[in-house]
Amino acid sequence: MRNSLDLDTRPADTRVVVAMSGGVDSSVTAALLKAEGYDVVGITLQLYDHGAATHRLGACCAGQDIHDARRVADRIGIPHYVLDYESRFKEAVIDRFAESYVSGETPVPCVDCNQSIKFRDLLETARELGAAVLATGHYVASRVGADGRRALHRARDEERDQSYFLFATTRDQLDLLRFPLGERTKAETRDLARRFGLEVADKHDSQDICFVPTGRYTEVIERLMPGAAEPGDIVDLGGRVLGHHQGIIRFTVGQRRGLGIAAGEPLYVVRLDAATRRVVVGPREALRTARMRLRDVNWIGDGTLGGALAGGRLEVFVKVRSTRRPQPAWIGRAGDEIEVELVDGEEGVAPGQACVFYDALAGQARVLGGGFIRTAASAAETVATAGTGRRGAAAAGGAAAAGARG
Repeated sequence: MRNSLDLDTRPADTRVVVAMSGGVDSSVTAALLKAEGYDVVGITLQLYDHGAATHRLGACCAGQDIHDARRVADRIGIPHYVLDYESRFKEAVIDRFAESYVSGETPVPCVDCNQSIKFRDLLETARELGAAVLATGHYVASRVGADGRRALHRARDEERDQSYFLFATTRDQLDLLRFPLGERTKAETRDLARRFGLEVADKHDSQDICFVPTGRYTEVIERLMPGAAEPGDIVDLGGRVLGHHQGIIRFTVGQRRGLGIAAGEPLYVVRLDAATRRVVVGPREALRTARMRLRDVNWIGDGTLGGALAGGRLEVFVKVRSTRRPQPAWIGRAGDEIEVELVDGEEGVAPGQACVFYDALAGQARVLGGGFIRTAASAAETVATAGTGRRGAAAAGGAAAAGARG
């Protein structure tokens, strides 16, 4: 008889390390497992201490949140340890975040944190403590597949699903990870927190960029990389100078407000060129992306990615932002790179963002993997490329995207 964590051991004989951020989700995860009789150990990572973040609502992994995690551990009667991961977090997440923005990208630091800190360093610590698994409060589901290995699925609560941020998790890591909240809603989690008598029951959720205490990420970048905000030109799609800016780090693809230029029509940031320090703007239709090339692709579907693409392109559903719904796409090879063609196109796609693959459009779809966007081509650019005859396949994808725009 396997236990609730799908292990062939008695709960009392099963040590579980719970990553406790000080929020309601991880606190309930620890309380649930303790109530089921598991040998639970709580670990909180101190990732940064930026002064103003210590008491800021929505912060995590610093100051007040460490205190909250300790109080929860005392309440439910489990040992609790705080590990200083500040230097690792700065190198793997904060520095990389700054470098990405300076290079004209729009990074997703939560993916880096999960990939490099929580599911690598913390998982290793859990092993050293003799834990059978590491449990977290993420809203994502994990199930055993036909091959006996664990597969990642979207959470039952679609609005809370965090699978977008976990695409870089490996198959080996999934075998050692558990997500007890994947089949619950946020309302159910808060109700459980009240039943367990946890003071964090009504605590605010953490923000995505937890290490930016003021919400102004440019301040963090300029502090880490003095001189990063070099001035440059704002140009239209044809290269005509429309104005000037004080650093591309102040702009993101899709931005409309705060451009500081006057024009006869609404203009949006279409592209950031770090090499020339140019901010390229254009009409809204120029934002629609039809094709992307990815880097650092991680495959967690059945078999290997090479096997999945052996017959040519693979039909999947992808998300290019955490807040957007999956949409149909094709993935295939373009030389040594993985290329994604969006059937209907997508607005505001930026290099540095994640593109995550799913096997279905809705419900608790399985996560097949994903990668970071290295380049993104607009639908118009795709059609132009197809016209040169260099890529017949791109012609079909670009024409479809252009047709979808009407």
